[in-house]
Amino acid sequence: MWAVLCGNAWAATEVRLATHDSFALPENVLTTFERQYDAKVRVVKVGDGNELLNKLLISKHKPIADAVYGLDNGNILAAQAAGLLAKQQPESANTVVSMPNALAVDFGFVAINYDTQWFKNKGLPLPKSLDDLTKPEYKDLLVVPNPSTSTPAYGFLLANIGGLSEEGAFAWWAKMRGNGVKITRGWSDAYYKEFSLNGGSRPMMVGYASSPAAQVFYSEGKLSTPTMGNLFLNGGVYLQKEGAAVLAGGKQPDLAAKLVQYLQSPTVQSAIPVNMWVYPAVRGVRYPDVMRHASVPRVHFAPNEQRAHQNRKAWLQRWTKTVLK
Repeated sequence: MWAVLCGNAWAATEVRLATHDSFALPENVLTTFERQYDAKVRVVKVGDGNELLNKLLISKHKPIADAVYGLDNGNILAAQAAGLLAKQQPESANTVVSMPNALAVDFGFVAINYDTQWFKNKGLPLPKSLDDLTKPEYKDLLVVPNPSTSTPAYGFLLANIGGLSEEGAFAWWAKMRGNGVKITRGWSDAYYKEFSLNGGSRPMMVGYASSPAAQVFYSEGKLSTPTMGNLFLNGGVYLQKEGAAVLAGGKQPDLAAKLVQYLQSPTVQSAIPVNMWVYPAVRGVRYPDVMRHASVPRVHFAPNEQRAHQNRKAWLQRWTKTVLK
């Protein structure tokens, strides 16, 4: 028996998957892939979405993984231009959204979440526009992750530019700096440390439109309706698409291709909503009932993806100078 166990361990080939910190699937989901291909999946988490891109850029000549999940429509073209992605990617399933040189895995909507009870207790009306947030009555009420490290926050910045124009967006951010906007490193710090629902002082944060569904789910029956809502404001809603791709120069390109395709399998796609709180990208996947609490915006905003790619570095530098320096 010992010889058989050792032989099986030796036979399993390791394939590495680089992801952002929000990657979460039940253990049995990856185990199914491992059994099917006699492989061992090692998940390499490296921070928020833009930190993932930066880590891949730094390690380009000695890749930290064979495949990547978590690059999105805000940074995938930067990854492609830098030569991080294999030129040939596996065939994609039929999806509702698509990405260049990657297989779409999921999508979601970035928006401002708010604490409904906080606003009710204070008797403060909800803001009806981004410009409202610059008014004195909303001072020190909004927390936003840093777009240089957080992909949803960068998506929010792109929505600002798409809805308000480039100059209008940075003028808005300058006013928000004066009105006490709080900046955190990533989404987790904003949600768990600063958001008033979790004991913080900020009743609004940039997050996901599906967060109210997650709140009901994790209440384990204590809540039948969420105590947080979404603000779908002009220039404040972004459609984020996340994908998976084989990395150039990885040790296991063939197995990486199988893993990337597996992320579009029914097993993975059906697990995505209540584990990562975004929508599965493959057509025909049924959503669990709790997702009815995840409201869907009618419109979203962003500049052309090629324009966003060309101006990515300049916009992030300008944002940093406007808000932090």
